[in-house]
This record gives sequence, structure tokens and C-alpha cells, in this order.
Amino acid sequence: MRKFQINRETKETKIGLELNIDGTGIYSIVSGVPFFDHVLSSFSKHGAFDLNLRANGDLEVDDHHTVEDIGIVLGQAFSNIEKNNIKRFGWAMIPMDEAKATFCVDLGGRPYVVGDYVPNTEKIGNFSTENVVHFFESFANHAKVNIHFEVSGKNEHHKVEALFKAFGIAMDMATQKDNRKGVVSTKGII
Repeated sequence: MRKFQINRETKETKIGLELNIDGTGIYSIVSGVPFFDHVLSSFSKHGAFDLNLRANGDLEVDDHHTVEDIGIVLGQAFSNIEKNNIKRFGWAMIPMDEAKATFCVDLGGRPYVVGDYVPNTEKIGNFSTENVVHFFESFANHAKVNIHFEVSGKNEHHKVEALFKAFGIAMDMATQKDNRKGVVSTKGII
């Protein structure tokens, strides 16, 4: 079983995370940012990752540090995956009503993010939409993954939720075991 537990405590946040890569999509998520909990739940469910997350952040300031540090901790958990005998690449295209999101990932050890998300609103509930890209940057830097995504639509809730569903499905595909290939790199190492 590929299970990881990560704890992070700073002057701004305190986060505890348990992740089972080989789960069934069971989740319990409390960050203090209800919409963010909602999309992380979608990530967990559609990626079939068991995710238990508790975060206490300085929400009296805003949600930036909480969202950022959850990206860091989730990235650290995924960085622990044994790179031998995994598929390495994953992708998804998800419609949600008028919105459509595409997401692809490479677990190749090189962090980089190219994201096409321009929010039409500043907030969804108490979640700052500017933090969508920042979350993926924080995740990619600590998971050491390459991410490309695009999202279109009119409803901001639908756009972000479709993006997180696609994120879950792409990560599920990339982390699947494939015993035929060993390390999927001509370098012989990831």
C-alpha cells in the first residue's frame, strides 16, 4: 500500500494530511475554506485517493496561506511515490455543464506549471479564485511534477470543480502501477 502521512506547522498554518494512493476515494477534508474542501473532495473521489486532511490557517488574514500550504503538503505526499513501475503520465478532459477542463501531468521529477485559468470573479464563497493557479504551482513544486491545464466556461464554480476532477483523474492515471516498463525514462532514473 502506498500510504503517506505529512504534517506541516508554520506560524501561518498547521496541516495534517494522510493520503492513500491506492484508495477508493474516501475523504474527510476540513480546511476552513468550504469551497476548497469541496473541490479537494472531488479530486479525492475522482482520483480514487483516500484523503484525510485537517488544516488550521490564518483565515483572518485570507485563504492564501491555507491553500498554498495544502498544495505544499499534498505535493510532498505525492513526491514520496516510488517512481519504478508507474505509468508516469496522466491526462483527463472533463465537462461540467457549460465548463470544460483539460489537465495533464508528468511525474518525471521536473516541476513546471502551464495553466490557462482566468477567473471571472474574485471569490467563490471565501475561496479566492486567484489561488487556483497558486495551488497547482505549490503542488507541482513539491511533488516535482509537470502540469498543463486549460479550463473554459462561464460559471466559476463549474470551471474550478471541473479542473479539480480532471486533476484527480490525471493523477490517478499517472500513479497507476505498470510492471512492464520499470522506470519510464530513457535516463533510467526519475
